[in-house]
Amino acid sequence: MRLVFAGTPEPAVPSLRALLDSPRHEVVDVVTRPDAPAGRGRKLLRSPVGALADEHGIEVLTPAKAGDPDFLQRLTELAPDACPVVAYGALLPQRALDIPRHGWINLHFSLLPAWRGAAPVQAAIRAGDEITGASTFRIVKELDAGPVFGVVTEKIADDDTAGALLDRLAVSGARLLASTLDGIEDGEVQAVPQPADGVTYAPKVTVDDARVSFTGPAHAVDRHIRAVTPEPGAWTEFRGERLKLGPVTVVDEPALEPGELRVERKRVLAGTATKPVRLGEVQAQGKKRMAATDWARGTRIEQGERLS
Repeated sequence: MRLVFAGTPEPAVPSLRALLDSPRHEVVDVVTRPDAPAGRGRKLLRSPVGALADEHGIEVLTPAKAGDPDFLQRLTELAPDACPVVAYGALLPQRALDIPRHGWINLHFSLLPAWRGAAPVQAAIRAGDEITGASTFRIVKELDAGPVFGVVTEKIADDDTAGALLDRLAVSGARLLASTLDGIEDGEVQAVPQPADGVTYAPKVTVDDARVSFTGPAHAVDRHIRAVTPEPGAWTEFRGERLKLGPVTVVDEPALEPGELRVERKRVLAGTATKPVRLGEVQAQGKKRMAATDWARGTRIEQGERLS
């Protein structure tokens, strides 16, 4: 099939690579978000998907909006059979959805109808789900509500961060997307409407959402931190300044007051509403990331001080 692939961040790269390597399909164009400023110099940087397309000599379209007339005209000229989508990051108007013969086929990193929205992996970890996965579905106007072609499941490990889990799903999801497109071409797969029950939503996670409260139980603190690692990154405050937090470990020991710090020779504990957690790596404002024990020695924490 003639394909126009739409995607932007690194998790979309395995899917584009799988389709470029497929003997059954031809990626005739790639759609990605416009180049964005990055780094200290704020230089414009191509998205990971756009960079891979450049390597293969494929035209890259970067419309400010997917409803731009010039973009819709170019998409019509390309006459794609289908438009596979992975984390493109922009809304698609009905005029765009109507152009490909088989529609826009989205790879979403959850078992729909659970965790529709921008941050399904983060939501699954924070909720304590034991199993997640990826789904392919045909895009409709309603958010992530289209009929599903196929799914793949993935167990969530006790120490999974959102980054680690998404890396695995990006690979298994790429295989699912390729097989879905194969099945559509062969007429062997049919999209099945999503059930009305079990719908949950996972909105975009902001920096404010990543602030950790130690007033909850230890398992909730642990999940919260892992869910926002590496992006946007967990944080709290200490002595009125921001302190970034890496993943923690729940320890089966007597409780401390929420946020209360206890510094030992080989570990630093912080209290929660239940058991303490052992801090891993931390990063104080203006400092490099370091082990919590090194941070505690340099900071000279006094008895009774807390993370707020």
